[in-house]
Amino acid sequence: MSTAGPVETQFGDGHRNSAATCGNSVPVTELLVLALGNTLLRDDGVGVAILHALEREAAQWGGEVEFVDGGTQGLALLGVLTGRRAAVILDAVALGAPPGTVHVLSAGDAGRLRSRRSTTAHEGNAGELLAAARLLGDLPERTIIVGIEPEEVRTGVGLSDAVARSVPEAAGCARRVLEGRWTYVPGHTE
Repeated sequence: MSTAGPVETQFGDGHRNSAATCGNSVPVTELLVLALGNTLLRDDGVGVAILHALEREAAQWGGEVEFVDGGTQGLALLGVLTGRRAAVILDAVALGAPPGTVHVLSAGDAGRLRSRRSTTAHEGNAGELLAAARLLGDLPERTIIVGIEPEEVRTGVGLSDAVARSVPEAAGCARRVLEGRWTYVPGHTE
């Protein structure tokens, strides 16, 4: 697994204000797990696959974490980030590493993800979403991106073998972040 940038992850730090509210008085959990990607473009849908792996264990967080499949909604997801203390973003992360490589990045590293430009507000990647949230003052104070290097981003259903094999490792990284057990060491490879 590759890592980049200083990451402070203490999501399990005992902070107990478990729900904020939006203007419409709907409770918002402080911790968000947000999957991005298009499941009809093969490995681009890996964020959703990681989300599903984590959702199977959702009971252990007792409603403290909200799991959201953001799909291809892009900038329309800005409101989902509002009012959160922490967020874990799950996405395909193309940094030029071998397919299946698990990446854990800080929000500060999100700019590296802007290689593919959106043509509408309903597309995009974690980099563009987090840059817009930062601009609007809605970026959660602790934001981590967990992703897998894609092999195939083309029309088709299902993940490539290399990416599918890495889903449990990526889910494990996201789980450790949520539990506050992630220890970041610059240049650390797990």
